[in-house]
This record gives sequence, structure tokens and C-alpha cells, in this order.
Amino acid sequence: METIPPGVLAALAGLVGGLILGLSARLGDFCTLGALESAIYGADQRRLRLWGVVLGVAIIGTFIAEALGLAEPTATFYHTIAWSPAASIIGGLIFGYGMAMAGNCGFGALVRFGGGDLRSLVVVVVIGIFAFVTLSGPIAPLRAAIFPQTGATEPQGIAHWLSMKTGLPPLAFALVVGLAVLGWGLSHAPLRQMKAMVAWGVAAGLSVVWCLVATSWLYETSFGEIGVEGPSFTAPLGRTIIFFMTSTAGGVTFSVGIVSGVLLGAFAGSTIRGLFRWEACEDPRELGRQVSGAALMGIGGTLALGCSVGQGVTAMATLAFSAPVTLAAIVAGGMFGLRQLIGGYQPD
Repeated sequence: METIPPGVLAALAGLVGGLILGLSARLGDFCTLGALESAIYGADQRRLRLWGVVLGVAIIGTFIAEALGLAEPTATFYHTIAWSPAASIIGGLIFGYGMAMAGNCGFGALVRFGGGDLRSLVVVVVIGIFAFVTLSGPIAPLRAAIFPQTGATEPQGIAHWLSMKTGLPPLAFALVVGLAVLGWGLSHAPLRQMKAMVAWGVAAGLSVVWCLVATSWLYETSFGEIGVEGPSFTAPLGRTIIFFMTSTAGGVTFSVGIVSGVLLGAFAGSTIRGLFRWEACEDPRELGRQVSGAALMGIGGTLALGCSVGQGVTAMATLAFSAPVTLAAIVAGGMFGLRQLIGGYQPD
């Protein structure tokens, strides 16, 4: 701390976590939209059940770390800002539909760009731009008027709220939820047969725990200068773009590290599997759909205070009230978008 600025240490923590996530996506097929699409239209639940492994490990690991005094999940903005159900539902639906239109979420687009897909670079940039348009740009006043954010005055997490009501430690409730989710994932025999896939799911869950533990330590040692964060890919994309263009937007931060780490991990994973290849868009209509979907993700992710990874994994790891509602809205929006793209509006 005396020789390396806290922001650089936060970026390094994010770099490690992002590297593992990028490798998990390429070597373990961890993907939000891909999980939905293969389960609904491919009759293959392995990628969907992998989410159970990732979430179960992330939840259990986070609350064990909290019980040991290594993590402060209640210091994340998922807990310090009063939950707005309307923002979670509306933002999640917008994000999910945009995800289907773009063909990937922000995390998935980073992973694909790391594998040489230049179309995904466009998606990443547009998400970042529209996240900041919504966060602090032209439509920020409208966002603040419709979805005002206020500080929380009571617990904003399931385990911590139940702990306040019962006197039992949050870990007791987190273990019940985490083991249930983990059991749901591993109860699928075809997934259990894919040992490498399961291992990368565990690694992805632990990467979230790592990020929360590392930034919690920095939060304490920097006296609050560094916030407690986990992986998320909406506003962090915007912050990273601004940093690489101007070296501003807060300087070197956790956001820069996590985004860079995912790119490096995806590149390494693509190279290991022999999947790296340059790709470009040959259909202007497809690119237009992807750009519009990316814009919706930037807006929706900002409204919901997180994306499919930010709310669906990091906030879920802390058992924030917002996490299951936002994730459900993202899934609903994504399923509607996939149905429109693949099946049209014809009745079943």
C-alpha cells in the first residue's frame, strides 16, 4: 500500500479474477445467453446447470469469507443502495432483450472479442457508451427522476435480513441457499460427466469470491477509497473505454482490471482450444441488430445496477434482494428475444 497505489492493486485483483472468468468462458463454456439457448432450443441443460455450480460456489465462498472476516458483502452497492424492484424488473427485461438481440451479454461479448470476433468489439463499445449515457449523460436526469437511488437504512440482502430477524448468522442461511443451488446444478448427470466443465464452473465461482475478498481488504486498508466490488460488465466497460482513451474516469481501477483480465483469459482460452480466428460482420442488418441490442444492454444494465454477471453472479453471491429478481427479469427478456429471433411470433 505504501509503494503501489490502491487503484493499481484493485486493478490487479480484477485482472486475476477476470483472467479466470475469461478462461472459464472459453474452456468451461460459461455463458448466459448460450445457457438459455442450448437449454430451450437445443435440449441440452449442461450450460444452464453449470450456473448452479458457479452460483453455489460463489454464495458459499462469499459467506464463509465474511464469517472469517475476509469479505464485506454488505459494503457493495448492491447492499448500500436501497433496492428498487421496478428498476430491477424494467432494467432486467431491457437488458435481457438487448442481450438476445446482440447475441451476447457484455461479458460474452468481451469473451468473443478475445477470440477474434470484431463484431463483439462493436457490441462492447456500444454497451459502454450507452451505460454512461444513462449513468451520467443526457438521459441521466430522466433515469434519476424515474428510478431515484437512496441509501439503504436496513439490510438489503436475504441472508442478512433473516439474520437480523432470527439472530442466526448470515452464513447459516447462505449455506442452505448455496447448497441447494449447487445441488441443482450437480444433480444433472450429463454435467457431472463433464469434469473439466464443472471444474471451470467452480473456478468461475471462486473468482467472484476472490474479487470480493481482495477489494474488501483494499476497502479496509484504503479507508474506503477503494470500494468492495465483484465482476460486472456494464458501467465498467464504459469506465475502461474512457480510461484507455484519456487515462481518466478514475484512473486505473478494478473495472479496468476485470475487463482486461476477461479479454486476456478469453484470448488464452481461445488459443488453447484452437478457436481464435478473426471474424467480421458480413450482414449490415445483423450488425444493426447487434448495435441496437448493445444499446439496450447499456441502458438496462445501468437501470438494474448490473448485468447478467453483475446482478446474476456477483450480487447473487452476496444474496442481495435485487439479484434473483433482476436475474429472472434478464432471463425473461432474453427468452422473449430468442423466441422472436428463432421462432418468430407464431403460436406453438
